[in-house]
Amino acid sequence: MRTNNAKRHDDQIERDVEKSISKFSQHLMSNSKWIKLVDKFVQNTDKILKIEFKKVQNDKIGELYLDEDTTFGFDYWKNGFEGCNSLGGWLTFKEIEFIIFPKIIDSNKNISQDLNEIEKIINSVGKFSLEINNNSLKLNCYKE
Repeated sequence: MRTNNAKRHDDQIERDVEKSISKFSQHLMSNSKWIKLVDKFVQNTDKILKIEFKKVQNDKIGELYLDEDTTFGFDYWKNGFEGCNSLGGWLTFKEIEFIIFPKIIDSNKNISQDLNEIEKIINSVGKFSLEINNNSLKLNCYKE
């Protein structure tokens, strides 16, 4: 059973998220689009080695933890992730301003990921707002 204090805390977080996303004029992602995208990422964990994200509420950059055992209904749901990220706790899809796929994963071990391959994987799901350069691939979830 949830306490009134826990419910008020959750309600405050929801208000903070809603306030933060209200500054954007375009919302480019839906929960169903997120689920399809995450499903595709899970199917391609051999090609997608690292995913970073930025929350709309602050400037923190976190990392999503997805592997071949990541499961819908256990690790992620219809509206977000349970755990699965370096910032801890629940992460709703609408909290994510953008995700980044860095090219270099570990420069000491010479580990990188193929951004062109990741772009193909993303495009196989649908149309997304993507920015690509030599260092990273960015998927925008909102635009101002």
